[in-house]
Amino acid sequence: MKIAIVYNRESQAVINLFGTPNREKYGLETIKKIKDGLQTLGHQVKTFEGDKNIIQKLEEYMPSVISGERPGLVFNLSYGIQGKGRYMHVPGILEMIGVPYVGSGPETHAMALDKVVTKMILLQKGLPTPRFAELEKPDSPITAELTYPLIVKPKNEAVSFGLKIVHNEEELREGVKIIYDNFHSPTLVEEYIEGREVNVGLLGNSPVQALPAVELTFGEGPQIYTYEDKTSGQGSRVQKVCPAPLGDELTAKVQKLAIDTFHALNCFDTARVDFRIDKDGNPYILEVNSMASLGADGSFVYAAQTLGMSYAEIMNRIVEVTSERYFGPQFVVSADESGEKKGMDLFEVITKNRSGLEKDLKMWTNMSSRTEDPVGLSSVRKKIEERAAKLGLQLNKQYTNGRSAWTWETKKGFKDGTLLVVPIDVPGDRTGYPVPYRTEQEWIYGEGVASSRGGLTTMFHALTALKDTKKLSPRKIGVFFYADEGRGMRYSTAAFEQAVEHAGEVIVLQPGFMEGKIVDQRRGFKQFNVIVEGDPVRMGKSTRDPDVLTYFIKRADELQSLSNRRKKLAVAMQDVKSERYSVLMPHRVVATFSITYIDPELARQAEKQLRETFNSNGTSIRTYVEEIVDRKPMSRKKNHPLRDRLHELSESWNIPYGTESSLLPSAAGIVPKDIPAICGFAPASKDLFTPNEALHRRELAQRTLLLALHLEGE
Repeated sequence: MKIAIVYNRESQAVINLFGTPNREKYGLETIKKIKDGLQTLGHQVKTFEGDKNIIQKLEEYMPSVISGERPGLVFNLSYGIQGKGRYMHVPGILEMIGVPYVGSGPETHAMALDKVVTKMILLQKGLPTPRFAELEKPDSPITAELTYPLIVKPKNEAVSFGLKIVHNEEELREGVKIIYDNFHSPTLVEEYIEGREVNVGLLGNSPVQALPAVELTFGEGPQIYTYEDKTSGQGSRVQKVCPAPLGDELTAKVQKLAIDTFHALNCFDTARVDFRIDKDGNPYILEVNSMASLGADGSFVYAAQTLGMSYAEIMNRIVEVTSERYFGPQFVVSADESGEKKGMDLFEVITKNRSGLEKDLKMWTNMSSRTEDPVGLSSVRKKIEERAAKLGLQLNKQYTNGRSAWTWETKKGFKDGTLLVVPIDVPGDRTGYPVPYRTEQEWIYGEGVASSRGGLTTMFHALTALKDTKKLSPRKIGVFFYADEGRGMRYSTAAFEQAVEHAGEVIVLQPGFMEGKIVDQRRGFKQFNVIVEGDPVRMGKSTRDPDVLTYFIKRADELQSLSNRRKKLAVAMQDVKSERYSVLMPHRVVATFSITYIDPELARQAEKQLRETFNSNGTSIRTYVEEIVDRKPMSRKKNHPLRDRLHELSESWNIPYGTESSLLPSAAGIVPKDIPAICGFAPASKDLFTPNEALHRRELAQRTLLLALHLEGE
């Protein structure tokens, strides 16, 4: 599971600083200890400051999950930056953006932080608490009948800030003035209960578990736990005893009162209730800590450790009870307890490595390898060699030309097995610097991130998951990398044609479509260079033959009528440029025409018409038509075992799946008809081959899982 630890320590990233500043902070040592503890059970953990940037940071860190994957959550340690409602800020934001989090909701923190409101709720519920009054200012009258000695403390502070015992009117007014001057807050005045102080930690929800009671014993000085005791390093004055020696009956009583208080304030997951017990054994509730300290020396952790739990186990148990609350008790049942199904080990490896998956995608995306960039392509090829070697793959030189095609395979080879096909170049006429990698909640952007890098990442992580689960070496798997997708596979086709003849099935990792749709039909693609030349002609000169540009425009317009949407045939001019001298009419036009098709016969007819249209027929104008790309179509088949197998796996694992027809050609068109093949297996894309090219973030994990499950076999 992805866990984001959110805390407040250094950052003051807010629009304005005003109001009551936060004085509570977790130490860096404690934050690291919590992080380390959560990582011991395989959670992916990252820490964040709880400031105005938290939404953007969580969007980048926590993508939407795939079915069955444990959703991410926030381990909330945030006391806020400023304001009276600071405890509520991060929980409120998390509720708004739909991110689960550890701990109570904003309304509970609001009540617990306001000690007067807490005591009023306790009284309403019939729970015992010392008699009290609220003084707005140092000279405010006391309306309640209270007996000295009294306790004074700020109404809206925690960690014993401003806590003091007063014995008479003069000390009372002095204590209230100090609180008013330092905290700009009303003062809670309550009767001091002479006796023992006990804390009860609470863990869970349904049911709530009361941890063993912890008694605080005081040495010399005030018999209360002051802020100075907690922060001065003189902790030896106050000792913790757990379990508190209260006897079974009194222990059960304070634990029940703690649970009742937990429910009265609608707490979640963790809390701590502080008591004083008078000389007659009567417990009184002092306050509720809705964000009980998780410091290693705090009462909550101390009590849990007496049950035999390590610090790491305590933190993971908090995550479990939170997960149960949001997602149900079955969420934390292990695979062994729930009856592990085949492929669960692959699922665990892939979903637990979400961060590594996106980190790898970023690495590949930031390695520029445009089709026309031999240096960049060489760097990517070397990285592929390094990764393939780590996986134990071997280079098959028979199907490698060393320039544009490389074939790697497992020790078993790929004869009658699966051949994966992955482009490593980024197609398109691109200029300037590469578009940088960036993430959003749903999409990941970057140059070639979908057209090339998504397939690379999906393939490598699927094979890595198989290797990590010791399932790779027995499989018959090959990977065909090629570096000329942008040139229509002009140079790699021969090697691919040889390799594919020996495969039992072929999976091409080109981008797919949304909702998990793969491609089982692709149009063929033909591209032609058309050159029209003539003599230079002055503007306005009367000639028997039309000028070159007029000739070209007229014939180009005639070709538009060849397109037939119903027959899935398209003829289009994709590029045109002219050359001329000074003020003369153009004497040369160079254009690119393309034909996309399903039916090869219709394509042949369109090509014939194209050539006839640009036949100069002996005029002074000269024409040349040259075919520069010829990519065959991928036809849809009724009987398709590979497509059906992937469908079954998708249904079993509740992964979105479907099929789609694509207008763009791919290597799949080269695969012989008797060999099962599918294309579009890389994650879905949008704005393909443009500066806004993006890959669907959730599908990165979905596609990786589905590929690994399929390669695992029966």
